[in-house]
Amino acid sequence: MKVVVISGKGGTGKTTLTSAYAALSKSVTVKVDCDVDASNLHLMFPTKVNHTYKFSGAKVIQVDEKKCMGCKKCVEVCRFGALTFNDGLIIDDLKCEGCGACRWVCRASALSLIKEITGDIMLEEMEKGFLSRAEMISGQEGSGKLVAAVREQADDIGRMNQLLDGSPGVGCSVIASVTGTDYAVVVTEPTQSGIEDMKRVLELIKHFEVKPFVVINKYDLNHKKANDVKKLCLEKNIEVIGEIPFDGLVKDAINQGMPIIHFKESIAGQAIKKSFEILKERIGV
Repeated sequence: MKVVVISGKGGTGKTTLTSAYAALSKSVTVKVDCDVDASNLHLMFPTKVNHTYKFSGAKVIQVDEKKCMGCKKCVEVCRFGALTFNDGLIIDDLKCEGCGACRWVCRASALSLIKEITGDIMLEEMEKGFLSRAEMISGQEGSGKLVAAVREQADDIGRMNQLLDGSPGVGCSVIASVTGTDYAVVVTEPTQSGIEDMKRVLELIKHFEVKPFVVINKYDLNHKKANDVKKLCLEKNIEVIGEIPFDGLVKDAINQGMPIIHFKESIAGQAIKKSFEILKERIGV
């Protein structure tokens, strides 16, 4: 069984909820941090790196200057402006999309596509199970491919339940996070932008036929908007399994690198525990 925790934007408390669920789970599971642009789930648990390897998610063009005839056909065909000619072919790696059009028009076979390292993938051992995650190199593209590779590594571990900390938003990395999961817990906030973000991510979940649940974080900051969230969920026949109150101890938990449920006096932690019990009952684990 695969459960992904997602949100329509960053900063809603998605990782706080995921880390709490991971700590509350009594079964041995694989945790998957799909937020490869800002991986941080590992900061909430003591982990031991099992292995790490480089990931190539893109290609860039390379020129053999000895073969180049200076015909400039490649410069003409490049629609991204990545190639210029000035006493030799100059390639701007930041503009090159790796499409290979220039290679096809090169009569001298002076151009070739080479793999480019875009991130590092890590498998880490935890007290209960494993954590599959990655760190994308700043400025690189193809986060969806990297998320897919992180999830493939998690699948290779064995037949274990998976808890995924998804990417925020509705882009390709979120699609890669949601695809093939059974349930999605959508974390939202009681604001108008939070509601609009939630609408978009719910449409994405619906497309992939994943059953959603909703958790409202910091619901008590705006009761009217929190009620609007619940009204929208009622219209869409989506269950709100948690209403988490604002709690200053969450900041302390993050600063100490601990899941909030370890703070017994935390009202947010108590509410998260209740939502987890409801989730377990609904999905049958």
